[in-house]
Amino acid sequence: MDTAADASALTVVADPTRARILRLIIDAPDGRELVGRLADALGLRQPTVSHHMRALLEAGVVDREPDGRRVWYSLDPDHADLVTAMLGGARRDGPGPDLDRVIADLRDRFRGVIGPETVQRYVHESHALLAARGSTSLLASRTAAFAAQRLSDMLRVDDDHREVPEVLFVCVQNAGRSQLAAAILRQLAGDRVIVRTAGSEPAADVRASIVAALDEIGVPLGGEFPKPLTDEAVRAADYVITMGCGDACPVYPGRRYLDWDIDDPAGEPVAGVRRIRDDIDGRVRELLEQMPLR
Repeated sequence: MDTAADASALTVVADPTRARILRLIIDAPDGRELVGRLADALGLRQPTVSHHMRALLEAGVVDREPDGRRVWYSLDPDHADLVTAMLGGARRDGPGPDLDRVIADLRDRFRGVIGPETVQRYVHESHALLAARGSTSLLASRTAAFAAQRLSDMLRVDDDHREVPEVLFVCVQNAGRSQLAAAILRQLAGDRVIVRTAGSEPAADVRASIVAALDEIGVPLGGEFPKPLTDEAVRAADYVITMGCGDACPVYPGRRYLDWDIDDPAGEPVAGVRRIRDDIDGRVRELLEQMPLR
């Protein structure tokens, strides 16, 4: 299996729902599951689970086995060790096999562009930043995704010919407002816009109420998870949208800074989260109309 496939699998498994799907498949008596049974176990709609299964299938993480009108999904043997390692998490006491593999994958991905020592430093820094927010079985895969994003943004800072604008959404915990805005913008803009999120005091996970509110309007969260605000994320952005995080963002010339006065959905009932979601949806659509897109 090549390193590009490994990197793709790491990114896909970073999504918490997909990680739970894979854990259910691994724990199934015969190592395979049906979408309907997965949906029941997760408390999700079947179309939502099917969306995640397509992503896992496209990344080569799972195999598809038609059985009459039913379709069974099982873990692809070539990815079994990688997925098991990712779900098991990286060691908290320092770099272990999982983190070494992340470093090797990203060195190959950025070979000839970013030096291997820089890649290793960014992986260790990213791991430490995420680990400081609490232990999670997804720490290794999240480290891979976070480090790759930071390295990409580092390259973008020095790019004088940016063809695609980048938008950074920042709130306090990066578990509510910023995730709503980012998911909606990704859905509307596709690959015409690079979308990032961060938090001044990031939480461990995106709130379940946010995932549910997005699911109601058919917008996937993707592999997003709370991330700390970093300097390169702000420097790489063309638009920095803050939502209740005060003066946490450093200010650099040439960026457009907007502060959206939006209520925090934490502790809000379902109706309140929907109201906030719809408010953000309108603001995102207005922002998109103002952006010079190719």
